[in-house]
Amino acid sequence: MRLKSSIWVAAYLRRCQTEGIFGAVRRRGAEEAGAVFVKVAHLDGNAMLYGPAPQTVYDESRPAERLFVPASPQPVPEQSVEDRLAKEVRFDPDTWIVETEDRAGRHFLDLAKG
Repeated sequence: MRLKSSIWVAAYLRRCQTEGIFGAVRRRGAEEAGAVFVKVAHLDGNAMLYGPAPQTVYDESRPAERLFVPASPQPVPEQSVEDRLAKEVRFDPDTWIVETEDRAGRHFLDLAKG
């Protein structure tokens, strides 16, 4: 069973905080199972966006994990990320948006499970 989105987001933000990275919920989605998008602002006008991995990427032996994939291979202008997020919210109003700020682009999503 997968963690509720609200619990996962709270734990993720706590992880960022322990590493000295500012993070905040910009948009609350569905408490139980809203899709979570993470914007990592690099504080230079560029950002990375991470979204839910397609279901085909999931390991059948570990179906409860939350996997993320980058929307682009490298940082893009923040406005591009904002445009994409607006599209995602129009498509799915239950979407969560979490934003962090880190010049090095650290995100810890490869460590985030649940």
